[in-house]
Amino acid sequence: MSDMHDIARMLVVFGLLIAFVGLALMLVGRVPWLGRLPGDIHIQRGGWTFYFPLATSLLLSLVLTLILWILGRR
Repeated sequence: MSDMHDIARMLVVFGLLIAFVGLALMLVGRVPWLGRLPGDIHIQRGGWTFYFPLATSLLLSLVLTLILWILGRR
């Protein structure tokens, strides 16, 4: 019976994770500066556009690292 309990717990965690990611994606559109930070590379030439969100990626990585570090300290 322990195996079923572990599977149920894993499914609940994955469900909460998916719900959190969905909520975060809904809220990202409301943050006007996210994706337009200094350090984000945006090049437009002729008929093509190149966009590399370097500063945004670093900021999100730092925030997620801090959150996981705080949660891991328990």
